[in-house]
Amino acid sequence: MTYSAPCMWMRGGTSKGGYFLAEDLPADTAARDAFLLRVMGSPDPRQIDGMGGADPLTSKVGVVKKSSREGVDVDYLFLQVFVDQAIVTDAQNCGNILAGIGPFAIERGLVKPTGDETRVAIFMENTGQVAVATVQTPGGTVRYDGDASISGVPGTAAPIPLAFRDTAGSSCGALLPTGNGVDVIDGVPVTMIDNGMPCVVMLASDVGVTGYEDRDTLDANAEMKAKVEAIRLKVGAMMNLGDVTEKSVPKMMLVAPPKEGGAIAVRSLIPHRVHASIGVLGAVSVATACLIEGSPAASVAVVPEGATKTLGVEHPTGVTECVVTVDGAGQPIEAGMLRTARKLMDGVVFG
Repeated sequence: MTYSAPCMWMRGGTSKGGYFLAEDLPADTAARDAFLLRVMGSPDPRQIDGMGGADPLTSKVGVVKKSSREGVDVDYLFLQVFVDQAIVTDAQNCGNILAGIGPFAIERGLVKPTGDETRVAIFMENTGQVAVATVQTPGGTVRYDGDASISGVPGTAAPIPLAFRDTAGSSCGALLPTGNGVDVIDGVPVTMIDNGMPCVVMLASDVGVTGYEDRDTLDANAEMKAKVEAIRLKVGAMMNLGDVTEKSVPKMMLVAPPKEGGAIAVRSLIPHRVHASIGVLGAVSVATACLIEGSPAASVAVVPEGATKTLGVEHPTGVTECVVTVDGAGQPIEAGMLRTARKLMDGVVFG
């Protein structure tokens, strides 16, 4: 029997995927995952028999429902549908798909517009965090066109600022899960950090690359990837993530001094392929690592003064501007960034 569900396809930040109301998907997790694999056309490297774009960045799902939590409008569950494996995982968050949640919630009537701008408080089920998205709603309608540009997306769109609170330790239990700013794994100094996305930050030069290579060059570097994966498998348990062999976290961040006027340059493995740009929350974690005294990132970063720091994280397709606010002791208390989103299609998808 073919299952179908109402679905909106959206670009959120530098990702793309299907947005569903929770009530429109099977309640049983196994049935839901089987349906989403069919929707995306997985497992198949080309995803030819589904909506997926043959890339992890275009094989994503947002599941949304009205929230019963005080001070929160909607609950959002992110699901990563693997491209070439029959895996659907909720082991991580996605700050790019998050960018479309506010507009989707308003479009579906879960949140009423409040004027020219509507703030949507979003509980992220994957990590227990709350983000507040500010959506343009002139005349009570979501506006997608505008003048904001983000790296990795052609053209401009309406700005959707995202503010994250209490991101520290969302998956690992602490901003620095080992309690250290630096640990040495296989002879490589690394920072294990979680400010919304579990990441392992190391100098690109310590694994035999510059940190300025393009995606394809790094993806073809089997020696570097083997070295990085060996580190990843060792740190999983140290980060309270358990056995990460089959998990998409932690992300591996290879950093270098900035070249484009930002704070730091990074190449992100997610975890086995090199990211075309960088994930939103991965960028926040890397930006935060720049503030950790004695860390590999701090050794190459250019960090501005002040309590509210704008840190440009340079990646293969541009720069992601992160804003990190620190307290008197220099500890991060709020992090955020600018994203955009666009409604691409609204209809029914078949599994």
